[in-house]
Amino acid sequence: MRGEVPPCPKRDPVKNYFQLPNEIFLLGLSPGALAVYSYLLCCENRSTYQCWPSYKIIGRAVRMSANTVRKYVCELEDCQLISTENTTVTTKVGLKRNSNLLYTIRPIQLALDQFYEQQLAQMDTTAERQQVATAPALHSNSAHSEPV
Repeated sequence: MRGEVPPCPKRDPVKNYFQLPNEIFLLGLSPGALAVYSYLLCCENRSTYQCWPSYKIIGRAVRMSANTVRKYVCELEDCQLISTENTTVTTKVGLKRNSNLLYTIRPIQLALDQFYEQQLAQMDTTAERQQVATAPALHSNSAHSEPV
């Protein structure tokens, strides 16, 4: 039977998938930060919300250099989507060495709350600037008007 497409293998709805919260697209993340966040979600332990891939491993998965991954990890921390902790390993000879970061995926609501607070603060600042900019104009108009 030429041209017939073989049936697709059945997919397990639980295995080999991870969920990306819809709200992630409200935060205005850069594409690179979104890729790194997606990879961390893919790696995380679903019960502890933690993972510890190296910058190099993340970079290989998302096709970025380790330094670029580091930049996006900082962006994700600033947005409160993740937190990181330094970890150490002890070598066979007993020396302590730095190891990979331990990433904890934080609840999306924390990032959204911070994002909305920043948006409100920015709106307040813009409104104050507009008031300051229009106040001298109003003052000069009232000073130049002649009584009739």
